[in-house]
This record gives sequence, C-alpha cells and structure tokens, in this order.
Amino acid sequence: MTLQEILTNIFGTFPDWLATILISCLPVAELRGAIPIAILQYQMNPVEAYILAVIGNMIPVIPLLLYLDPVSSYLRQFRSWDRFFNWLFIRTRRNHSDTFEKYGTLGLAIFVAIPLPATGAWSGCAAAFVFGIGFKHALIAITIGVLIAGLVVTVVTLGGLSLSNLFI
Repeated sequence: MTLQEILTNIFGTFPDWLATILISCLPVAELRGAIPIAILQYQMNPVEAYILAVIGNMIPVIPLLLYLDPVSSYLRQFRSWDRFFNWLFIRTRRNHSDTFEKYGTLGLAIFVAIPLPATGAWSGCAAAFVFGIGFKHALIAITIGVLIAGLVVTVVTLGGLSLSNLFI
C-alpha cells in the first residue's frame, strides 16, 4: 500500500478540503503529499489545493517553533530521549551547518523550499531550533520556503498530469 493510499484511506470520511489541510499538517506528507492528492485524487482546483496545503503545512509551525526547546529540554532528562536529541543535533549540524552558517535565515528558506524528503516545514523548525534561529526570522523563512515548495509541487503535479494526458 502506498503512502497516498494510506492517507486517502485515513482521511476518506473527511471533506476533501479538510483532508488536504490535515495531510499537509503531517510530517510524513506535508504539502509535498497533499497537493498531488488534492489535484489528482480529489480533482481539486490547483489554486485551491495550493492554498489549503500551504495553510495546513503552516499550522504546526508556530507550536513547533515555540515549544520545541522546552519540550526537548524536558525530554532530555530521560536517557533514551537525550541520546535521540544528541543524534538529531549532531546529524543536523553535520549535514547542514555549512548552509546555515553561510546563508543564515535565507538558507533556512531554501532548505524548506526544496521539495525533497527530509526537507520541509517540520525539518525547517528542527533546523531553526538546532541553529538558534529566532522565532520571527524562522517563521518568515519557513513561510517563504513553504510558499515556494507549494508552487514547485503544484507545477510539477500539473506538469505530470499534462504529460500523462499526452499518452492517453
């Protein structure tokens, strides 16, 4: 079963607009999964799919930016969580420190804007936390990144749809 099938089964009883928002909230899908599902599965207008997916993708951002530090501090009291956060911070700094040191907040926007696995709003919040990017700057950068990623995913989805129509 594909991720698309799993998500459409889980949210099958919801109205399409709400399912699009909720799928966009999830860290496993974000708008990278919600936009194609909305356009291809729900036959939603691309502009509507884009707007709903962006809204859904931004819903968890403010709580993540505000509470990632206190929650991680609390959880680090426990050995297994402390090991997890050490692993996460070391891995994030090793893989992305050059980008964030060189580009700062702009690097965060670019990181979120690239529609690839392990990038996106959720990862952007974690990166902002790890690299100490302040709330205001992180929120602006993540918002810009989400808007760009949404455009890219929408264009790619529509391009794939147009290409598939050529062969039918």
